[in-house]
Amino acid sequence: MSILFLTAAGAANPDVAAQFGLIPALNEGGPISWSIFIVMVIMSVFSFYIMFTKLFEQQKVLNQYKDVRAQFWRAATLEEGAAKLDKNSAYRQVVDDGIAAQKQHSLLTDPIEAHDWLHGAMARSEESINNKLAGGLPFLATVGATAPFVGLLGTVIGIYSALIKIGIAGQADIGKIAGPVGEALIMTAIGLFVAVPAVLAYNWLQARNKTIARSLSTFSNDVLGYISSGGRVKPAVPAAAPAGKPAPAAAKK
Repeated sequence: MSILFLTAAGAANPDVAAQFGLIPALNEGGPISWSIFIVMVIMSVFSFYIMFTKLFEQQKVLNQYKDVRAQFWRAATLEEGAAKLDKNSAYRQVVDDGIAAQKQHSLLTDPIEAHDWLHGAMARSEESINNKLAGGLPFLATVGATAPFVGLLGTVIGIYSALIKIGIAGQADIGKIAGPVGEALIMTAIGLFVAVPAVLAYNWLQARNKTIARSLSTFSNDVLGYISSGGRVKPAVPAAAPAGKPAPAAAKK
């Protein structure tokens, strides 16, 4: 995009624009420059695809947590609370795995503390959810770390081509080296254009994943406490306001 803006300055002269545009610059570098350019385009496309899909998945889980806070702990039993959650909810998966582990504990022949068995089962449930949310993020980290160097490879090839033309010409003719040098600078810019969004997306999505992981861990501990205490221990839930009755106003001083 920025390359188009830079070459637009020569739009008044079509010959200049055709000589120093993106396509002529890539043609200047030959098959190697085209290969590098295609690789970086693929890296950029997959980076944006992962960014938007992971953002959608994360927002879905964050919205599910709102349902947990609003409905789940108002239920009389875990089964009733799970039924109020979406079938594909990450938090329902934690509850279902906890209930299943509680039933399986009585079938064990080797004596294991119920708390340890439940904690292990629910920790595995949390880990599977976190691993799913983290899928694709290593690709973003890889793109952010390698894209500048891939662009640098194109830069090195462009500079090398310019030096060869200088050696053949026997003098530094700007007309002969403008193309290779321009191709070199364009490859550097494209590498940065691919890397910077990938790095920003990776850090942002990682931060959101940590927020989700904390909420899952808190919820899992609450469910574990509820099961271990036979339903006597659970988070405090503010009473819902009666339908049709506004909340009482603060007393006037």
